[in-house]
Amino acid sequence: MTAKKLYIKTYGCQMNVYDSERMAEAMGGEGYEVTQSPDDADMILLNTCHIREKAAEKVYSELGRYKGLKAAKPDLKIGVAGCVAQAEGAEIMRRQPLVDLVVGPQSYHKLPQLTAKATGGAKALDTDFPEEDKFEHLKGRTKAKRGPTAFLTVQEGCDKFCAFCVVPYTRGAEVSRPADRVIQEAQDLVERGVREITLLGQNVNAYHGHDAGLDGLIRELSKINDLKRIRFTTSHPNDMDEALIAAHGDCEKLMPYLHLPVQSGSDKILKRMNRQHTAEQYLKLIERMRAVRPDLHMSGDFIVGFPEETEEDFQATMDLVQAVEYGSAFSFKYSERPGTPAAERPQVPEDEKDDRLQRLQGLLTKQQRALQDAMVGREVQVLFEKPGRQAGQMVGKSEYLHAVHVDTSDGQGGSRIAVGDLAKIRIESSKTNSLEGVLLSS
Repeated sequence: MTAKKLYIKTYGCQMNVYDSERMAEAMGGEGYEVTQSPDDADMILLNTCHIREKAAEKVYSELGRYKGLKAAKPDLKIGVAGCVAQAEGAEIMRRQPLVDLVVGPQSYHKLPQLTAKATGGAKALDTDFPEEDKFEHLKGRTKAKRGPTAFLTVQEGCDKFCAFCVVPYTRGAEVSRPADRVIQEAQDLVERGVREITLLGQNVNAYHGHDAGLDGLIRELSKINDLKRIRFTTSHPNDMDEALIAAHGDCEKLMPYLHLPVQSGSDKILKRMNRQHTAEQYLKLIERMRAVRPDLHMSGDFIVGFPEETEEDFQATMDLVQAVEYGSAFSFKYSERPGTPAAERPQVPEDEKDDRLQRLQGLLTKQQRALQDAMVGREVQVLFEKPGRQAGQMVGKSEYLHAVHVDTSDGQGGSRIAVGDLAKIRIESSKTNSLEGVLLSS
């Protein structure tokens, strides 16, 4: 019997990448195998994100591209999953009749049943927040070989209700997976070749599935012999407790890279955002983090042009960025999300948003480049993930999440390094968005 083809297009965050993997596994049990092209697919799934500007319109635009495919292949099933599905629900089917099924991020374990319903000719919609644990209803992962890095969701939802954010409405309240199930999934991933795991959550450091919190889970995962590296994202400053700070100093497998969004450097704007911390509290937290791990590279998120933000407020953000010195960051213009408190407030003119974003990104890019250039001459450990574009070249990530290119050729047409190897590298040069180094040992 010929396998049916499943095409998944993933938008947005790392959690959506993880969710898409699990959806593919769920449908794999129904005889589907993943294809890289929608043209030969029997089923198309859009796993959507509601964080970015005009997210819903981008999904409708993408769906419009599939009208010809649907006309040519009437049995083609088209589904929308993820956070836009949760937010828009039946409106998606009303606006795009070619959509056969819509499923929210908490219900994708029901994809096989929804697909069967759609195959029978009915529209299938599920955007509930079910009481059952979706992870318990998903089939176990297959034992197929994996790449050296993987995402692993440990926590979902958020209880913070930041004024700009839709996550509490699309992902629901904070829920943590039990530690034993996370550890089992991590062990399965390691058996399949994974050497680095990034623990995911909308508010991952609020994890409470282990008696000792996220730091306790990290310490348990560190006992898995062939798991070499652990990372986590995304964190809220208010949940970065002393035990988790200490883990950055004494847990060897926890990498020296932390994504800790602040959003603004203005206390007035932070209060209006309902962030529940001040700029000074954030800076003192960074001080405590760097006291236990001086080489820690910081990453952050920033929103410019939030309602009522003045030039003085924006300058406070620039001052905070100057004080922290970020190794990387994500910055965006504020855009309204229907149903969130900030959407109803007086908006900053678009030209002012544009100007502030350009200035902020200019500073962040300068910092990123300076910290990257400072790596030249240093020795780092690189986990190699794939061959490079040039013959004999391999590409991997340093402890600090820098992409590193290395010539690993053995002079006889082979490589001294394989995918999944960890090796010591001396950094020789800094490029636009990557580093180049030479192999010292493996």
